[in-house]
Amino acid sequence: MHIMEGFLPHPWWEIWFIIALPFIAYGIYKLSKVTKKIPEALPLLALMGAFIFVLSALKLPSVTGSTSHPTGTGLAAVVVGPGITSVLSLIVLIFQALLLAHGGLTTLGANVFSMGIVGPLTAYAIWVACKKVRLSNSVGVFLAAAFGDLITYVVTSVQLALVFPTSAGFFDAFLKFGTIFAITQIPLAIGEGILAVILFDFLAKYKGQLLATLKVIKLPHSTPAQEAAKQ
Repeated sequence: MHIMEGFLPHPWWEIWFIIALPFIAYGIYKLSKVTKKIPEALPLLALMGAFIFVLSALKLPSVTGSTSHPTGTGLAAVVVGPGITSVLSLIVLIFQALLLAHGGLTTLGANVFSMGIVGPLTAYAIWVACKKVRLSNSVGVFLAAAFGDLITYVVTSVQLALVFPTSAGFFDAFLKFGTIFAITQIPLAIGEGILAVILFDFLAKYKGQLLATLKVIKLPHSTPAQEAAKQ
C-alpha cells in the first residue's frame, strides 16, 4: 500500500521519516550481523528483496493518493526477520520511486513504516505465535503473509485519515479509507498468503539447511538406522 508523491504535507512526511529511522538503523545492524555470520544467506536475502520488489510493484489504483498491491514483506519477515525486512523494503521503495514513479521520496518514511515495519512486525509475531501453538509451517506462513499485508493497508488508512480527516473527524475518515481499501486488499492478501506458502515450501525443500541455520525451521533429526543407511 503506497502513498504517492506529494500526498503528505509538512510536517507529516517528516514525522514518518523520524519514526521509521530507528527501525531502519536496527535493521541495518541485523543485516550486517547476519551477512558476517552466515555469508551463504546473501542469495536468500537477494531473493527476498526481489520478491518484495515484484509483488509490491503489482499495483492496482485505489483511493486517491494511494494504490493497492501485495507486499511480499510477510514472507520476508518469516525468513529473514522483521528488522532486515525493513531495510529490504526501504531499498525496494527507493528503487520503485525513482524507476517506476511508484510511491515517492517525500512519502518514503510513511510507506516504509506501513509496508516495511508494521507489516513485517505483525507477520513475524503471527509466525512466532503459530509455531508456539504447533500449527503447520504452511498455516503459519499463510496467516503471517496475509495479515502482514492487511495490517499495511490499515496503517495506510490511519496515515491518510490523519492528513485528510472528514468533517466528522479522524475515525470517520479512517473507516472510509479502510472500507474502500478492503475491497481490493482482502483478496490480494489471500493471494499473497497462498503464494508465500508455495515459495516457502520450495525454500524449505531446497534450502532447508540454510533456513535451519537461520532458525526459521527445525530439520528432523536422523535416526541411527537412517544414518547407517546413508553410509
